[in-house]
Amino acid sequence: MITLRQSRERGHFDHGWLNTYHTFSFDQYYDPRYMGFRQLRVINEDFVAPGRGFPTHGHRDMEIITYVLEGALQHEDSMGNGSVIRPGDVQRMTAGTGVRHSEKNASALETVHLLQIWILPDTMDLEPGYEQKAFGEDERRGQLRLIASDDGRDGSVTVHQDVSVFASILGEGQSVKRDMDQTRYGWIQVARGEIKVNGQRAGQGDGAIAMGESSLEIVAEKPAEILLFDLA
Repeated sequence: MITLRQSRERGHFDHGWLNTYHTFSFDQYYDPRYMGFRQLRVINEDFVAPGRGFPTHGHRDMEIITYVLEGALQHEDSMGNGSVIRPGDVQRMTAGTGVRHSEKNASALETVHLLQIWILPDTMDLEPGYEQKAFGEDERRGQLRLIASDDGRDGSVTVHQDVSVFASILGEGQSVKRDMDQTRYGWIQVARGEIKVNGQRAGQGDGAIAMGESSLEIVAEKPAEILLFDLA
Protein backbone atom coordinates (compact mmCIF):
# COMPACT_ATOMS: atom_id res chain seq x y z
CA MET A 1 0.00 0.00 0.00
CA ILE A 2 1.24 3.48 -0.93
CA THR A 3 -0.11 6.52 0.91
CA LEU A 4 0.94 10.16 0.69
CA ARG A 5 2.03 12.71 3.24
CA GLN A 6 1.24 15.70 1.07
CA SER A 7 3.53 18.70 0.92
CA ARG A 8 0.72 21.19 1.42
CA GLU A 9 -0.21 19.55 4.74
CA ARG A 10 3.25 19.96 6.26
CA GLY A 11 3.98 22.45 8.99
CA HIS A 12 5.24 25.73 7.51
CA PHE A 13 6.91 28.75 9.06
CA ASP A 14 8.50 31.71 7.30
CA HIS A 15 10.81 33.50 9.73
CA GLY A 16 12.27 35.79 7.08
CA TRP A 17 15.78 34.40 7.27
CA LEU A 18 14.41 30.82 7.34
CA ASN A 19 11.56 29.40 5.27
CA THR A 20 10.95 25.92 6.67
CA TYR A 21 8.58 22.99 6.09
CA HIS A 22 8.15 20.20 8.65
CA THR A 23 7.04 16.74 7.49
CA PHE A 24 6.69 15.63 11.13
CA SER A 25 5.84 17.45 14.36
CA PHE A 26 8.74 19.74 15.22
CA ASP A 27 9.30 22.76 17.44
CA GLN A 28 6.16 24.95 17.17
CA TYR A 29 4.41 22.54 14.77
CA TYR A 30 2.40 19.69 16.27
CA ASP A 31 0.32 17.09 14.47
CA PRO A 32 -0.43 13.93 16.49
CA ARG A 33 -0.85 11.98 13.23
CA TYR A 34 2.72 12.73 12.20
CA MET A 35 5.09 12.43 15.14
CA GLY A 36 7.49 10.50 12.91
CA PHE A 37 7.49 7.30 10.89
CA ARG A 38 9.19 4.20 12.26
CA GLN A 39 12.72 5.40 13.16
CA LEU A 40 12.34 8.61 11.15
CA ARG A 41 11.72 11.52 13.50
CA VAL A 42 12.36 14.66 11.41
CA ILE A 43 12.41 15.64 7.74
CA ASN A 44 12.71 19.42 7.55
CA GLU A 45 13.01 21.23 4.24
CA ASP A 46 14.84 24.49 4.90
CA PHE A 47 15.57 27.54 2.77
CA VAL A 48 18.14 29.71 4.57
CA ALA A 49 18.74 33.30 3.48
CA PRO A 50 22.22 34.45 2.41
CA GLY A 51 24.58 34.97 5.32
CA ARG A 52 22.05 33.76 7.91
CA GLY A 53 21.80 30.55 9.85
CA PHE A 54 21.14 28.57 13.02
CA PRO A 55 23.12 29.76 16.05
CA THR A 56 24.94 27.27 18.26
CA HIS A 57 22.47 24.88 19.89
CA GLY A 58 22.51 21.40 21.40
CA HIS A 59 21.16 17.93 20.62
CA ARG A 60 21.49 14.47 22.10
CA ASP A 61 20.47 10.88 21.30
CA MET A 62 19.76 11.49 17.61
CA GLU A 63 21.33 10.59 14.26
CA ILE A 64 21.26 13.78 12.17
CA ILE A 65 21.72 13.71 8.39
CA THR A 66 22.06 16.87 6.31
CA TYR A 67 21.49 16.73 2.54
CA VAL A 68 22.02 19.95 0.58
CA LEU A 69 20.06 20.49 -2.64
CA GLU A 70 21.28 23.95 -3.63
CA GLY A 71 23.87 26.34 -2.26
CA ALA A 72 26.37 25.69 0.54
CA LEU A 73 25.98 25.23 4.30
CA GLN A 74 28.77 26.00 6.75
CA HIS A 75 28.93 23.68 9.78
CA GLU A 76 30.79 23.95 13.09
CA ASP A 77 30.42 21.78 16.20
CA SER A 78 31.71 21.13 19.69
CA MET A 79 33.68 18.09 18.44
CA GLY A 80 35.97 20.49 16.58
CA ASN A 81 34.58 19.85 13.11
CA GLY A 82 34.22 22.64 10.60
CA SER A 83 33.10 22.05 7.03
CA VAL A 84 31.05 23.34 4.12
CA ILE A 85 28.30 21.00 2.87
CA ARG A 86 27.42 21.29 -0.82
CA PRO A 87 25.06 19.42 -3.18
CA GLY A 88 26.12 15.77 -3.29
CA ASP A 89 27.61 15.89 0.21
CA VAL A 90 26.01 13.87 3.00
CA GLN A 91 26.78 14.79 6.58
CA ARG A 92 26.03 12.46 9.49
CA MET A 93 26.29 13.65 13.06
CA THR A 94 25.70 11.34 16.02
CA ALA A 95 24.50 13.58 18.84
CA GLY A 96 24.76 10.79 21.42
CA THR A 97 25.56 12.04 24.92
CA GLY A 98 25.39 15.60 23.64
CA VAL A 99 26.80 17.85 20.95
CA ARG A 100 26.52 21.54 20.16
CA HIS A 101 26.64 22.81 16.60
CA SER A 102 25.77 25.70 14.31
CA GLU A 103 24.84 25.94 10.63
CA LYS A 104 25.09 29.02 8.46
CA ASN A 105 24.52 29.79 4.81
CA ALA A 106 28.08 29.94 3.46
CA SER A 107 27.07 32.43 0.75
CA ALA A 108 26.36 36.14 1.12
CA LEU A 109 24.37 36.07 -2.13
CA GLU A 110 22.54 32.77 -2.63
CA THR A 111 19.89 30.93 -0.61
CA VAL A 112 20.82 27.46 0.62
CA HIS A 113 18.16 24.74 0.21
CA LEU A 114 18.56 21.60 2.30
CA LEU A 115 16.89 18.65 3.95
CA GLN A 116 17.69 17.94 7.57
CA ILE A 117 16.79 14.43 8.70
CA TRP A 118 16.72 13.02 12.21
CA ILE A 119 16.74 9.27 12.83
CA LEU A 120 16.25 7.74 16.27
CA PRO A 121 19.37 5.71 17.20
CA ASP A 122 19.24 2.06 18.28
CA THR A 123 21.33 2.87 21.38
CA MET A 124 21.17 5.80 23.77
CA ASP A 125 24.20 7.68 25.16
CA LEU A 126 26.48 6.98 22.21
CA GLU A 127 29.76 8.80 21.90
CA PRO A 128 29.20 11.84 19.64
CA GLY A 129 30.52 11.37 16.11
CA TYR A 130 30.78 13.06 12.74
CA GLU A 131 31.12 11.93 9.13
CA GLN A 132 30.83 13.67 5.77
CA LYS A 133 31.09 12.05 2.33
CA ALA A 134 30.52 13.22 -1.23
CA PHE A 135 28.31 11.37 -3.72
CA GLY A 136 28.73 12.80 -7.20
CA GLU A 137 25.78 13.49 -9.46
CA ASP A 138 26.88 10.66 -11.75
CA GLU A 139 26.64 8.22 -8.81
CA ARG A 140 23.03 9.22 -8.15
CA ARG A 141 21.75 9.79 -11.68
CA GLY A 142 19.40 7.06 -12.92
CA GLN A 143 20.09 4.78 -9.97
CA LEU A 144 19.52 4.41 -6.25
CA ARG A 145 22.81 5.31 -4.58
CA LEU A 146 23.17 4.15 -0.98
CA ILE A 147 24.20 7.19 1.06
CA ALA A 148 23.59 6.02 4.65
CA SER A 149 23.35 2.60 6.32
CA ASP A 150 23.87 0.83 9.62
CA ASP A 151 27.16 -0.71 8.49
CA GLY A 152 28.64 1.92 6.17
CA ARG A 153 28.55 -0.45 3.21
CA ASP A 154 29.30 0.72 -0.33
CA GLY A 155 30.97 3.85 1.00
CA SER A 156 27.85 5.20 2.69
CA VAL A 157 27.91 7.14 5.96
CA THR A 158 27.18 5.03 9.04
CA VAL A 159 24.07 5.59 11.16
CA HIS A 160 23.32 3.78 14.39
CA GLN A 161 20.00 2.31 13.29
CA ASP A 162 18.62 -0.43 11.00
CA VAL A 163 17.94 1.86 8.06
CA SER A 164 19.21 2.24 4.50
CA VAL A 165 18.95 5.63 2.81
CA PHE A 166 19.26 6.00 -0.96
CA ALA A 167 19.45 9.09 -3.17
CA SER A 168 18.55 9.29 -6.84
CA ILE A 169 18.40 11.94 -9.57
CA LEU A 170 16.02 11.05 -12.39
CA GLY A 171 15.40 12.59 -15.77
CA GLU A 172 11.88 12.71 -17.14
CA GLY A 173 10.73 9.15 -17.88
CA GLN A 174 13.64 7.52 -16.03
CA SER A 175 12.87 4.89 -13.41
CA VAL A 176 14.52 3.01 -10.56
CA LYS A 177 13.36 -0.05 -8.65
CA ARG A 178 13.95 -1.26 -5.11
CA ASP A 179 13.05 -4.80 -4.02
CA MET A 180 11.57 -4.67 -0.52
CA ASP A 181 11.14 -7.12 2.31
CA GLN A 182 7.39 -6.94 2.87
CA THR A 183 7.94 -6.81 6.63
CA ARG A 184 9.85 -3.52 6.23
CA TYR A 185 8.66 -0.01 5.48
CA GLY A 186 9.57 2.55 2.86
CA TRP A 187 9.45 6.34 2.84
CA ILE A 188 10.18 8.19 -0.41
CA GLN A 189 10.78 11.92 0.03
CA VAL A 190 10.42 13.93 -3.17
CA ALA A 191 13.08 16.61 -2.85
CA ARG A 192 12.41 18.03 -6.31
CA GLY A 193 10.21 17.28 -9.30
CA GLU A 194 7.36 14.81 -9.70
CA ILE A 195 7.31 11.01 -9.62
CA LYS A 196 5.05 7.99 -9.53
CA VAL A 197 5.65 5.31 -6.87
CA ASN A 198 3.98 2.05 -7.89
CA GLY A 199 1.57 4.17 -9.90
CA GLN A 200 0.87 6.71 -7.13
CA ARG A 201 1.80 10.27 -8.13
CA ALA A 202 3.89 12.35 -5.69
CA GLY A 203 5.14 15.90 -6.16
CA GLN A 204 7.85 18.08 -4.69
CA GLY A 205 7.78 18.00 -0.89
CA ASP A 206 5.49 14.97 -0.73
CA GLY A 207 6.38 11.86 1.22
CA ALA A 208 5.22 8.49 -0.14
CA ILE A 209 4.74 5.84 2.56
CA ALA A 210 5.11 2.19 1.49
CA MET A 211 3.82 -0.67 3.64
CA GLY A 212 3.59 -4.32 2.64
CA GLU A 213 5.12 -3.74 -0.80
CA SER A 214 7.43 -6.35 -2.34
CA SER A 215 9.06 -3.75 -4.58
CA LEU A 216 9.02 -0.04 -5.26
CA GLU A 217 9.14 1.28 -8.81
CA ILE A 218 9.79 5.01 -8.99
CA VAL A 219 9.23 6.75 -12.33
CA ALA A 220 9.99 10.44 -12.90
CA GLU A 221 7.00 12.26 -14.40
CA LYS A 222 9.23 15.37 -14.41
CA PRO A 223 12.96 15.62 -13.63
CA ALA A 224 13.24 14.66 -9.98
CA GLU A 225 15.52 14.13 -7.01
CA ILE A 226 14.43 11.73 -4.27
CA LEU A 227 15.51 10.10 -1.04
CA LEU A 228 14.33 6.56 -0.28
CA PHE A 229 14.36 5.25 3.30
CA ASP A 230 14.19 1.46 3.85
CA LEU A 231 13.13 1.11 7.50
CA ALA A 232 12.65 -1.73 9.97
